[in-house]
Amino acid sequence: MDTPGHIALSRLAAQQRSIDTISLNLANANTPGFKAGRMMFDDWVARGAGLARPGARDVHYVQDRATYRDHANGRMTRTDNPLDISIGGDGFFVIDTPRGERYTRSGRFTLAPDGRVTTSEGYALMSVENRPIVVTEQDTRLTLAADGSLASENGELGRIRIVRFDDLNRLRPEGEVLFAADTPPRAAETPRVVQGMVEESNVEPVMEMTRLMAEVREFQFITQFVEREGERQTNMIDRLLRRRG
Repeated sequence: MDTPGHIALSRLAAQQRSIDTISLNLANANTPGFKAGRMMFDDWVARGAGLARPGARDVHYVQDRATYRDHANGRMTRTDNPLDISIGGDGFFVIDTPRGERYTRSGRFTLAPDGRVTTSEGYALMSVENRPIVVTEQDTRLTLAADGSLASENGELGRIRIVRFDDLNRLRPEGEVLFAADTPPRAAETPRVVQGMVEESNVEPVMEMTRLMAEVREFQFITQFVEREGERQTNMIDRLLRRRG
């Protein structure tokens, strides 16, 4: 395969990654706290000076440099569930996982058998004291203040830890709604926490479907180009062989 074929194949690989990313967005359009993924493309340049034939020009291949998450807030939905919690504005909940501290915007929590407030995967929601928040059987009426203080008729149970990051693009997604960070976060000075509401996914299904159809058309176009390029090379080889014969 010559240079045009290799360039087309690099474009095909990038298009496939883009289709996969959009498909993941659509699959999580109803996942609370999910942030849509986006692709970042760039050129990979093979300099002409490094090629075997004299006078060769630079060749530009397509590469997907990174996949990043769009951290725009999703819409808020009222559930009236006392353990459904949303964050107004910026900020993340802190979750304790076997891999260490993780961060999420998904505020759909539940009670574990031992009374800890956890995610659906069983990861504990952390307090400002960096301890799991525990609800006992005697705590039947849960109320949440705007600063994240969770209390019952028996008193305060703990204040939810809300953190912020200076550069959201440095967060690494893990799974659907969790993020990891290489640098420690800073505490949110004036968090705005709302009880009985959850932040939905920020995926707009209609827009994502439009993007998906456009990417599929591009993929089909490049596939047709590769097929025609293969036919062109086959025909050229046949003509050369006939001349030599």
